[in-house]
Amino acid sequence: MQNVQKKIVDLYVPRKCAASNRIITAKDHASVQISVAHVDAEGRVTGETTTFALSGFTRTKGLSDSAINKICEEKGLLSDLK
Repeated sequence: MQNVQKKIVDLYVPRKCAASNRIITAKDHASVQISVAHVDAEGRVTGETTTFALSGFTRTKGLSDSAINKICEEKGLLSDLK
């Protein structure tokens, strides 16, 4: 919910799975939140991170590895390793 100044005023904003867009409930104890570090051209960590949340459903189905690769490639975080 937003007020007149377009500021979010909800007390609780639930997390969503980055792969399946499902809401991650409080009872989903299999869910994880992963922070991917940004690196420069020489492979050093810059200090920036991008955080992704994965639901337990995605992890149970065995789709989390391919989902992280797909999301990182879409965001431009994964480079060609040739």
